[in-house]
Amino acid sequence: MTEILDGKLISQQIQEELFLEIDRIKEQGGKIPHLAAILVGNDGASETYVAAKVKACEKVGFKSTLLRLPETTTEQELLAKVNKLNTNPEIDGYIVQLPLPKHINENKIIEAIAPQKDVDGFHPQNVGRMALNLPTYLPATPYGIIQLLERYAIDTTGKHCVVIGRSHIVGSPMSILMARNAFPGNCTVTLCHSRTANLKEFTQKADILIVALGKPEFITADMVKEGVVIIDVGITRIPSATTKSGFKLAGDVHYDSVAPKASFITPVPGGVGPMTIASLLVNTLKASRKEIYK
Repeated sequence: MTEILDGKLISQQIQEELFLEIDRIKEQGGKIPHLAAILVGNDGASETYVAAKVKACEKVGFKSTLLRLPETTTEQELLAKVNKLNTNPEIDGYIVQLPLPKHINENKIIEAIAPQKDVDGFHPQNVGRMALNLPTYLPATPYGIIQLLERYAIDTTGKHCVVIGRSHIVGSPMSILMARNAFPGNCTVTLCHSRTANLKEFTQKADILIVALGKPEFITADMVKEGVVIIDVGITRIPSATTKSGFKLAGDVHYDSVAPKASFITPVPGGVGPMTIASLLVNTLKASRKEIYK
């Protein structure tokens, strides 16, 4: 029997817990967490993500600030905005929404963010702390996956976890987190990518398969074993004759064929996506409390 890993439900639970915590902070006269976001240009997906983050802040009672900058913003102008947020005591944490326009060096911007306000968990200092299993802000999507596994009490100890994709946003940190001496964790991890030969040989042995590839419906039923736990991070618009819009959202896993073989599986949409936003809020609360950097 396949069980759905309902990210939408768990995200709502986390947001309800945060709402109650913010109520308690208000009663005690404490500081309300304040999350800021910088959005450069008019990328459609980025607009959607940022709007969802602002709405989630409102829902749980956080303060939020959205700084919109034109596509023509220079690297120096963006660095100046980043520095202002670094030194603004009212802002607890902030994100610079990726991707950035091609004329701006993303690494330079990420490195300019103050580590104590880096609630996306992308700064090299926070990545290093994660690798050493020290307290830090975990990247929001991997953190969301960890919380999903934890709240569904999925046994990970001693399991073979195969991660497909080696991005710094999902794949690489996911491989570190699943191997750490913690729960969820203690897996034997294989990290696969575009240069992996005989990928199917690895996926067929996976107890837990985490796919962050960006190729719609790439993983098919013949590539997985019975009882596998599937975490599908991908989300792509593909043409569809059955919807009014003419497209549908698909993950990296061919859901209809793979789901019957899985013990647990995340849907797309409604799986990993909502957990990313919930994790960003949790990181912001930690920043407000100065839990990581005293």
